[in-house]
Amino acid sequence: MATSTDRPFLYSEAERRRRDASPWTLVQGVLAPVQFAIFLLSLVLVLRTLATGEGAALANASVVAKTLALYAIMVTGSLWEKAVFGRYLFAPAFYWEDVVSMLVLALHTAYLAALASGALGTDGLMLLALAAYAAYLVNAAQFVLKLRAARAEAPARLVRNARRSHDAMGAAR
Repeated sequence: MATSTDRPFLYSEAERRRRDASPWTLVQGVLAPVQFAIFLLSLVLVLRTLATGEGAALANASVVAKTLALYAIMVTGSLWEKAVFGRYLFAPAFYWEDVVSMLVLALHTAYLAALASGALGTDGLMLLALAAYAAYLVNAAQFVLKLRAARAEAPARLVRNARRSHDAMGAAR
């Protein structure tokens, strides 16, 4: 019967070592909360603009700042994924996170295009920003859950390695 320690881990031993050694791991750890803080401030500004009709310029600037932070984390995240898994995007361990990230990028980029072209009025821009932010929240939740899974597997990895050592010692007798 399979146990929780028999399942494959998010990271192989080699991938875990590469993750821990990569400078991009720290960069991601810094950029993620910075992007989230920008998101929270921007969300307040966007909602205020929708509710009162005031502050559109500041709300637009905040969405642009959020989008630039997103681009930075996506580029550095791709470099991290390459360093750890050997491919820039869609490594099996992060496949669905990357798929949703593409939607998040598309919505944020559509916002920039609509802002630059004047294709949408203020309300349309703010609603598009909210759609982009909803997708971002789903994606952020995916990554938080993945991070928690990686942390939770550390004790299971120790148990598995201890069992293997014990089995190897028993076989050597």
